[in-house]
Amino acid sequence: MKIFENTSTYDYSFPAVTLAYFLRYPNPYCRHVLTTDVIDRYIDPNTHRLHTTRLHLKRSKIPSGILRLLPRGMGGPDNSAQSYILETTVVDPVEGWMETESRNMEWTGILSVVEKQHYQRLLSSRYTLALGGLSIDQKSEQTIVCTNVTFRSRLGQGEFLSRRNNADAEDVEPKRGILSSLSTVGIQRTIELIGVKRSRAAVLKGKQGMDVVLERLRSGGIVCVLEGMRQDREAAFGFKGAYKRD
Repeated sequence: MKIFENTSTYDYSFPAVTLAYFLRYPNPYCRHVLTTDVIDRYIDPNTHRLHTTRLHLKRSKIPSGILRLLPRGMGGPDNSAQSYILETTVVDPVEGWMETESRNMEWTGILSVVEKQHYQRLLSSRYTLALGGLSIDQKSEQTIVCTNVTFRSRLGQGEFLSRRNNADAEDVEPKRGILSSLSTVGIQRTIELIGVKRSRAAVLKGKQGMDVVLERLRSGGIVCVLEGMRQDREAAFGFKGAYKRD
């Protein structure tokens, strides 16, 4: 098991960041998200917290390091694969925090990825120079987000090892050669390290995508965000209607 952690800050208010989170797909940095559907959404009558469950369909290329260890044909014609991501969120607008969890629903035996994020409102004093010295002008608001991603692979165990060895009879010997050069633990660590490397890039792109949505909110409100989503959808898929949003 491998763990990746990251902390970043948005120079926007907590309400703006949480709204941008729910409107972040598609954006110029995350055009691999094909659809988004809301499965469940409700406000807890006791805590007044907003609970949401969504399902994202994403498409991404399988890293060559992982592809070499998979049975032939498991990747698409361009070595891409589609997978569903289950996302749950809890927002407390009074206390100013949001908890999110995203996990892949497919390929979990090869690599299970669980991403947890904590968004927290952060108030700080803004100082301005005034006659007679330094004075407090107003409170500024930021939002800090802590990301924790856990990677766990079971490739090389049970059915996955069997499927690899039996996938193509004509390639049995070469495939066994690849697997025999790595222990089960070695295979798993290799897959997990590839996941960590990709996660670093994904977190950066996710932050850049959120910044785009937040800037659209700041400059033109929801109308600007929806127009940006339309343009990103057409740029990604080439025609209208290819993307479902909640």
